[in-house]
Amino acid sequence: MYFDTAYIAKFYCNEPESPQVRELVRTADIIQTSLWALAEFHAVLHRQVKEGAISSADAGKIAIRFSEHSEAGLWNFIPVSENVLRRTSAMLISAPRELFLRTADAVHLTTALEIGERQVWTNDRHMLAAAVHFGLLGRSV
Repeated sequence: MYFDTAYIAKFYCNEPESPQVRELVRTADIIQTSLWALAEFHAVLHRQVKEGAISSADAGKIAIRFSEHSEAGLWNFIPVSENVLRRTSAMLISAPRELFLRTADAVHLTTALEIGERQVWTNDRHMLAAAVHFGLLGRSV
């Protein structure tokens, strides 16, 4: 099972769909994600503090739990290799003009493709739409 960073964040933060995402985590054999998610997750926490959704203290506690879970292997981080970035570049340049595609989403989609995943889990509507261009099925609870 492949998660983008938004789904990892839903595991830790109380957001819409968080209970369903937590249930997915409980039932998964292995959850894979790009190593990119390591930095991106902390950017999500920063944004939530900036927007007043969580306190700085809560962000610190969540960051520690994320680190502990990462060390314990809850999240299987796939390295962002040169090959992944080159393939991401090729996918971006070949994307249809009307497709809205962010770099981070493209890195996640390419990573999933590289490791043989057939689907990606996210709530990001742009990433869900872009999954088809990568030959993947975008899934959302």
